[in-house]
Amino acid sequence: MSPTPSPSVIVFDVNETLSDLAPLAERFLAVGAPAHRAPLWFATVLRDGFALSAVGDARPFAQLGAEALRTLLHDVDLRKDPAAGLDGSLESAVEHVLDGMGRLPLHPDVVDGVRGLRADGHRLFTLSNGSVGVGEQLLTAAGVREEFEAVLSVEDVGVWKPSPAAYEHFLRVSGARAEESLLVAVHPWDVDGAARAGLGTAWIDRRGTPYPASFTSPRVHARGLVDLRAQLAAGER
Repeated sequence: MSPTPSPSVIVFDVNETLSDLAPLAERFLAVGAPAHRAPLWFATVLRDGFALSAVGDARPFAQLGAEALRTLLHDVDLRKDPAAGLDGSLESAVEHVLDGMGRLPLHPDVVDGVRGLRADGHRLFTLSNGSVGVGEQLLTAAGVREEFEAVLSVEDVGVWKPSPAAYEHFLRVSGARAEESLLVAVHPWDVDGAARAGLGTAWIDRRGTPYPASFTSPRVHARGLVDLRAQLAAGER
């Protein structure tokens, strides 16, 4: 796939694109739930967020996350661990898992990729279906917050990605034109939504999985952010 001409503005999805959700499995184990419920929980939150947005009733990620946890943990023999703040109640388990979202590591390629892209002259932003606070916390902990002009959330719009209004919010805040912008995400639905809103797109494929044919194809297919930087640099030559 030919790389897109190098964009002046790059906007990153946060959850799974920059952050590594794998450690959330440990949070589920800590409260007494099976590890495989962690990815099921995240998928459930996305499903519910998309469904509510479709009918014009978007809710914050944290609210939907807590509600999904109450459903997924209702049949679990919850653990009591005072050192971890767990008292064996459902609410302490919910709080323990949600707290993990702001303490996730970034994928190994992210720090070098972000710093390199910024050094190459790109303006950097994030746009998440999660909260600004979680995004700020993750990037600050990794030492790359200063590389981004702004950390944005759909909570300021009242509708989740992949609604066109979410991407329009980024364009409005950044002052960028859609044709000079690139959305970077691991989620094909996000890539498709951004493409339909007129943005360039890059799909980060860390698992070597096929891209769904039903979605708009990305203009860049990269293995990680370092690879993305190399492809964009090649496009400038």
